[in-house]
Amino acid sequence: MTKLKAEDVLALTPVLPVITIEDAGKAEALARVLLASGVRAIEVTLRTPAALEAIRIIAKTAPDIAVGAGTVLNPADLDAAIAAGAQYALSPGGTPKLLKYARKSSIPFIPGVSSSSEIMRGLDLGYTCFKFFPAEQLGGVSTIKALAGPFPQIRFCPTGSITPAKAADYLALDCVLCVGGSWVAPADKIKSGDWDSIGVSAKQAAALR
Repeated sequence: MTKLKAEDVLALTPVLPVITIEDAGKAEALARVLLASGVRAIEVTLRTPAALEAIRIIAKTAPDIAVGAGTVLNPADLDAAIAAGAQYALSPGGTPKLLKYARKSSIPFIPGVSSSSEIMRGLDLGYTCFKFFPAEQLGGVSTIKALAGPFPQIRFCPTGSITPAKAADYLALDCVLCVGGSWVAPADKIKSGDWDSIGVSAKQAAALR
């Protein structure tokens, strides 16, 4: 895939699967199931030792899906993700150091925010797409609606405790490009290789918008 902008990434799929993978050997099969089900982007969180290798495998064997790195906490994480083949990166937050460093990165970076002040700091550095995290704990749809008023130029990827039943309410907002969802491919389903169940969840997620 060609180089993407943050808006391009978030518009690829209504639900961005948030993946925690323990065995990189499962990565190719997972990516192919998601692609076959209509999902065109995936976030592999850097929470396990297998994460970077999983990103490498997906980037090499399933180039039609945009693979990104999640839980990027510092510049070293971002560099490692890029070296592994990640096409974009996300963080649950954003330190001044990381935000400035990522602006010079070769891939789009989507920082996490939880307040208007964090949004303003991001805007000052040129960011317009943010991960709203943890979405449900911060008030969910009603909070995003409130934030959209003073910040009409920004777009969100809300993530955190969003269920399939709640996803549609988020996606109905013009400022929401996609939602992050760990329910699409839960860690236990990946571990057991339950591709049929993941395929069903992925098809339902892809049909939400």
